[in-house]
Amino acid sequence: MKNRYITEMGMGTDVHGSDHTVAAERAVFDAIHHSSLHFFTHLGKSAKDMQIDLMIGVPDPDSVDRAKVAKALPYGTVSVNVCKGGLEIPTEDGDSIIIANAGVIVNFNET
Repeated sequence: MKNRYITEMGMGTDVHGSDHTVAAERAVFDAIHHSSLHFFTHLGKSAKDMQIDLMIGVPDPDSVDRAKVAKALPYGTVSVNVCKGGLEIPTEDGDSIIIANAGVIVNFNET
């Protein structure tokens, strides 16, 4: 059975370049960079045991390099789901600002 232990949320932007992958990576970084997890020993688990469901919302889901975004998480087995969301702010010069949202859900398999 898979049990959820952590849910983190983040937001990332690409101000120049209209790159949805860059915005998604920054959203993941925002979600995890304040975390310091100390419960592994108490559960008899390690960081490698984490089953991570990564949810990304961007205006153009097909433009996201899922493998690259998954690498933003240093541990665990990562599953990436990208859906329509986030925000695209047009600019006068056509170089839109892309805002991505990330949800990082950490689970452990338990018997």
